[in-house]
Amino acid sequence: MSTSTATVPTSCCGRSGEGCICASQAKCSCGKQSALKCTCEKAATENTVAGARCSCRARPVGQCTCDRAATENSDVQGSTCSCGKRPADACSCEKAPDGGLLPTEIDFTTKASGA
Repeated sequence: MSTSTATVPTSCCGRSGEGCICASQAKCSCGKQSALKCTCEKAATENTVAGARCSCRARPVGQCTCDRAATENSDVQGSTCSCGKRPADACSCEKAPDGGLLPTEIDFTTKASGA
């Protein structure tokens, strides 16, 4: 029987030992709601993220809204991952080993934890 665990993206900044703090700070582009929980007219596009994402994976790459936005939204220097939008060691698109998981999702399979 598998147990459920909140999954912290491998690309998370790791500032807290209790989940991804950046994901809790991220807001939708209108700034009224948490990222991925938008209720404005942009909800259809704001509540789904595909492709490369910021480190917490709650916003598209280059559109980070947490307090790391200045770093997250800057151009990548050096080696990049296969999509070319993130550093090679911080892939956050679907090609990452845990790329299908978002900060609001729970891994019931224990696949992301390596179990």
